[in-house]
Amino acid sequence: MILNIIFGVLFFLAFLCAMICMGKLLGVKRQLQDMTEALNDIEAGNGNRRILAVGNELTADLSYKMNEIVTRYEEQLSGLRAADETNRRLMTSLSHDVRTPLTTLIGYLDAAHRGVVTGKEREEYLEIARHKAHDLKDYIDMLFDWFRLNSSEFFLSIERAELAELTRNVLKDWIPIFEENHLDYEIDIPERPLFAKVDPDGYARILNNLVQNVITHSRATQIKIEMEQKEKKIEIRITDNGIGIEKADLPHIFERLYKCDKGRSDKGSGLGLSIVREMAEKMDGTIRVQSEPNLYTAFTVCFPVKN
Repeated sequence: MILNIIFGVLFFLAFLCAMICMGKLLGVKRQLQDMTEALNDIEAGNGNRRILAVGNELTADLSYKMNEIVTRYEEQLSGLRAADETNRRLMTSLSHDVRTPLTTLIGYLDAAHRGVVTGKEREEYLEIARHKAHDLKDYIDMLFDWFRLNSSEFFLSIERAELAELTRNVLKDWIPIFEENHLDYEIDIPERPLFAKVDPDGYARILNNLVQNVITHSRATQIKIEMEQKEKKIEIRITDNGIGIEKADLPHIFERLYKCDKGRSDKGSGLGLSIVREMAEKMDGTIRVQSEPNLYTAFTVCFPVKN
């Protein structure tokens, strides 16, 4: 009698275990089906689809891991889409911004070469062609810098540099250009050495792009360039009294290919300020801008002090 009871209990327990295992297997099968459907949906292009799971399910850890992989994949895909859109816009811009000045340049040179214009007018045509050639070179240099920054082979030779003297050496080449453009200038650089870790050529490119931005876009009559050390940072500030930047444009001013719609010059690639920001960040620096339309614009670049 006792044996029968024991056998009965064991049979019931075995049956119960079998039912539990069957339930778990059915649950796992359902979860796997859900995962398969979700993956098929993701493969079809629905990047927002996620695999749902409860913490106590056998496939929960697998579901969470697959969701992490899908999220990273979508982030990478989004980056590739953004890069593709940027490259598409760049090629459109390149087609217009190179072809137009090149066509104009050839037109002026052909007119001078064929004798369509003579004397003083011919000299004026040649001078215009010279300016067009310089504009074209500046644009190509900007494109070269942009492609270098986005190349896997790009690297900076960062070293401890004395920024005060380096800044003076860069700015001395701009003084004749300031005078040619009737731009009053004030340069305030400390006599004492100020050291930071930068790539000297990259730093020069930052400074040159910011000054060129003033000359090309601001329509300013005054420019002020200041350098000072504030606690653990060296600040270089370039201020002009030009037409300024609209409030709506300020958050986007460092974006690639962004061009302000109103007020400022149509000249430019839309890459200069983007290059400045990327170059500064690669040297652990920062850049910010403040502006009031028709009053002023101030770009401030900061680098950590290196004693």
